[in-house]
Amino acid sequence: MQTHIWNNLSFIEKQTALSRPTQTTGEQITQAVNAIKTNVMNNGDKALFELAEKFDKIKLENLIISKTQIEKASQRISTELKQAIQTAKSNIERFYQAQKNQIVDIETQAGVRCQVVTRPIQKVGLYIPGGSAPLFSTVLMLAVPAQIAGCKTIVLCSPPPIANEILYTANLCGIETVYAIGGAQAIFALANGTETVQKVDKIFGPGNAFVTEAKRQVLQQGTAIDMPAGPSEVLVIADEFADPDFVASDLLSQAEHGADSQVILVTNCETVAKQTALAIEQQLTRLPRSETARKALSHSRIFIAEDLQQCVEISNAYAPEHLVVQVENARNLLPFLDNAGSIFLGAYSPESMGDYASGTNHVLPTYGYTRTHSSLGLADFSKRMTVQELSPQGFKNLAKTVMLMAEAEQLEAHKQAVAIRLEKLTQE
Repeated sequence: MQTHIWNNLSFIEKQTALSRPTQTTGEQITQAVNAIKTNVMNNGDKALFELAEKFDKIKLENLIISKTQIEKASQRISTELKQAIQTAKSNIERFYQAQKNQIVDIETQAGVRCQVVTRPIQKVGLYIPGGSAPLFSTVLMLAVPAQIAGCKTIVLCSPPPIANEILYTANLCGIETVYAIGGAQAIFALANGTETVQKVDKIFGPGNAFVTEAKRQVLQQGTAIDMPAGPSEVLVIADEFADPDFVASDLLSQAEHGADSQVILVTNCETVAKQTALAIEQQLTRLPRSETARKALSHSRIFIAEDLQQCVEISNAYAPEHLVVQVENARNLLPFLDNAGSIFLGAYSPESMGDYASGTNHVLPTYGYTRTHSSLGLADFSKRMTVQELSPQGFKNLAKTVMLMAEAEQLEAHKQAVAIRLEKLTQE
């Protein structure tokens, strides 16, 4: 990890130091995704069987996982792990129940009633990555809020062979339809439908560069997606009271996600910076995914700041996906932290807690999108409609205001829609 003293950097050097590793959605990925899209659009199920053989090296007999297969998968999981998944589910449910919309129903003036009503998105598709690390925890993060929001149809796609844990968790969350489809082809199947796959209104879930590119493309064609997402990232703010072993473990837990992940340490204490670098080396030797973590660390950074205020400024400028605050009174910094997907306050709130079981969501905007986008919430699975209802008296009282405004905008028909009613009311 490169170390920089923040005040010694020029404006341009600061910009460069805070930049992300170049995203690898190169021309090759776009072309490959385009070919998959054409195949799925033209050949439906046939393409999905073909692509499973090509990419997942598996000859499928069916795209849908049967109830029997799900039951068998559930039996292969230890009671201990089942209990852990249930505990996490219970915390996530509690957090999302609390996010239910407050009812808005008011009279803006006498006889003019305005409401906000919330409706679930009818059909949602959840994408769960498989591969080297099958993310069964993501099933909880997507399925629990979808159920609480009241989405009518919830289907799930994951690359075959689907891990037992993913099937067990999907079943636990009440998902009845699970498709053995991975990669970009799963996204196009969900967005457009095939003979077997149900077309959905919105797609949720993280994935590799191919999945991300496919999500970008279906968004342009009118299927909603949860958020733009790139490689995973964490920024840790640490002061002289931080434990370097804790800081190192937080940086490494993010670095092991992928070679394109980025981890950043911002500290006002040079000693902590040095001790953390040593602790990283010691902990790396014990990690099975150390090779991946080392690649991520090669484009990661340590910044030495003048004080905690400057640490906060650097963090807000970078706008991280995960922000870990390991300082003496961590909560005191919260009012000043503006841009982050999920914040972890204090020494005993490692990112792993939020990734699995504290109750918050781990599907978060990356790549600086936290300046404008939120972490996944209950609201993402529903949409709002406004309602107005005017009594005759309420209408009369507001008529002149609207007619004057419509006339000033030269929208005569708008004015007339009020004038005609007003005339009839007056006659009565």
